[in-house]
Amino acid sequence: MNQLLDYLQQEGVLVLDGAMGTQLFSRGLVSGGSPEEWNVTHPERVQDVHRAYVEAGSQVILTNSFGGTRYRLKLHNLQDRVVELNCAAAQNARTVADAADHRVLVAGSMGPTGELLEPMGTMTYDECRAAFAEQAQGLVEGGADILWIETMSDLNEVKAAIEGARQASADIPICATMSFDTHGRSMMGVTGAQLARELSGLGLTAIGANCGNNIPDTEAALAEMHAAAPEMILIAKANAGMPRYEGSELVYDGTPEVMGAYADRVRRNGVQLVGCCCGSAPEHIRMMRQVLSGAV
Repeated sequence: MNQLLDYLQQEGVLVLDGAMGTQLFSRGLVSGGSPEEWNVTHPERVQDVHRAYVEAGSQVILTNSFGGTRYRLKLHNLQDRVVELNCAAAQNARTVADAADHRVLVAGSMGPTGELLEPMGTMTYDECRAAFAEQAQGLVEGGADILWIETMSDLNEVKAAIEGARQASADIPICATMSFDTHGRSMMGVTGAQLARELSGLGLTAIGANCGNNIPDTEAALAEMHAAAPEMILIAKANAGMPRYEGSELVYDGTPEVMGAYADRVRRNGVQLVGCCCGSAPEHIRMMRQVLSGAV
């Protein structure tokens, strides 16, 4: 059974979670540290982040595994622990989801490798697919309900990730989002319409946009996706407004009220999976849940 489709049929719109990295930094992760290693060294702190989002109203939570491929983990000399760390990431989210007072699905976060595919880089398509298959194996073993490919800029990397995810599970729901931050295109020049056209026939449960340059660019990309593939379920996981520096600290100007208004707009434009990305916190999700449920 596709648990994500089942839940959407019940609820119509589901609230996702918000940023993970900044929440871990507030709990002691140091710059240059590995968030994924915290799944085994500080599982209670990772679970605390998940719990805060669930208590704020999240119905789908993303695992702490964004940098969980062998390529990203190699930066911390953890490339031989891919399955272990991703499995632990899913188990941490699973623990919180199973204890929640409402239904919560666990989405296994799969971010970009950080490498460029041939011919622009040295990573082959087969190597890319194998890296995502390895990550997906750990997430599935740990109990993820969904595999969630996110913050991508290269369509070929997305396709390799989808194929890798399918090697780990033939029937788990797969979602994919790209980041639009360069005049409405991804870093590799992909438009929302192109994403929808090229991914709509690959058996994904949902597609969409996350992170990105600003909320209007994210919403514009989603409008292109809807026009190109109106039958697809869409995901909106925008950053909490625009970043700016206050001294040495990077802050985002999207208040909970700003993000509540964004949630209402994208819902009215047909988006069914709504959350936040960089700069967000449980208070943003709480406001969005209240707006989407009609409580405010």
